[in-house]
Amino acid sequence: MALDSGNTAFVLVSMALVNLMTPGLAFFYGGLVRSSNVLTIMMQNYASMGLVTIIWVMWGYSLCFGTSKGSGFIGAPADHYFLEDMGEFETSTGNAIPEIVYAGFQGMFAVIAPSLMTGAFADRVRFVPYLIFIAVWVHLVYFPFCHWVWGGGWMFRHGVKDFAGGIVVHTTAGFSALATVVALPNRQKMEGAEVDKSPHNIPFVALGTGLLWFGWFGFNGGSALEANSTAALAAMNSEISASAALFFWMLLEWKLEGKPTLVGACVGAIAGLATITPAAAFVKPWAALLIGILCVPWCYACIEITKKYELDDALDVWAVHGMGGLFGTLCIGIFANKDITGDFEAGGKLFGIQLLAVTGCAVYSFIIGYATIKAIGKFMPVVPGQDDLKLGLDISMHGAKAYSGEDHSGSVKKGRDFANRV
Repeated sequence: MALDSGNTAFVLVSMALVNLMTPGLAFFYGGLVRSSNVLTIMMQNYASMGLVTIIWVMWGYSLCFGTSKGSGFIGAPADHYFLEDMGEFETSTGNAIPEIVYAGFQGMFAVIAPSLMTGAFADRVRFVPYLIFIAVWVHLVYFPFCHWVWGGGWMFRHGVKDFAGGIVVHTTAGFSALATVVALPNRQKMEGAEVDKSPHNIPFVALGTGLLWFGWFGFNGGSALEANSTAALAAMNSEISASAALFFWMLLEWKLEGKPTLVGACVGAIAGLATITPAAAFVKPWAALLIGILCVPWCYACIEITKKYELDDALDVWAVHGMGGLFGTLCIGIFANKDITGDFEAGGKLFGIQLLAVTGCAVYSFIIGYATIKAIGKFMPVVPGQDDLKLGLDISMHGAKAYSGEDHSGSVKKGRDFANRV
């Protein structure tokens, strides 16, 4: 089978776009936390780029996309050990791209999935336990779901649909993030004072949002694996949903809190992008617009739930990514159009399949996330000590500070509680 140079180039560019999303996430999260801890959360995101890529190259790709073992449970780890025996990857329309390009593209998803969780436990996890946590998590959560849904595993065989990661990326990360929030002490208890939750650098938040939005065209559009009408639809639906969510989040925040904020607008855009991801190439543009609008009250209400029950999800990862990905997955069963998909459409049967799949994913991801962080805590301290918190995590854990000439103690609240939402 002859390689298609145009599609190969398209997936290469998409791989680069998705790779850019993790630094974008680092800026997004970095702007939302306190100035004393900005390097810490950015370091966690960049560390994922290093560690997870190494694991992916060694055996992660094989576990996800190798020959299915155990009735679709996991891929054979030795199939492409260190990316050996890579041939051609056949796309859904019968064209071919180099398999190593496909492996690289999918590896970018594996990198950003654990990075998403860092916003939930911001300011509360030491660096070594964090590295152990994400290494274990990708093996126990990400790799299995990636194989089950995208690698020909048992969920795929039962008709579960997820175009670009509503289940595989957002639900897994969002609900494991919630588990860490439940398992770890909240920041006020740790620091013994009211915590300053206002973003320290809103331009960073806006920059991170722009990078994420830009990269998402590769995330969703690139998942078509061809430069074709499917990619065009996925990219356009992503733009529509993000734009609608940004605007309606701004209006909702204006109505409920008195003023529209740039942080709120950025959060809305990310919510719209996360929610459309699983359905990006399965719905018509009018449905993408509706999904972008509907995700706003849905995710906003989830944020209010975490506040009501005092769940210290620092940057609202569960509400925006976990519940956004869940909602988008269900929307496939509501809005999928056979004129676009070619072989399936919305209906009660598909909705039921999607509901069972995403609910099972949420429960499984929560349990494994909770058990993993608790198990690590049996062998080493996970949360920083009082001296580390007082000094600031950037200095105490990484020996640097983001801004010279500043007092980096930062434990006591100094400003009003801005809408710090992922």
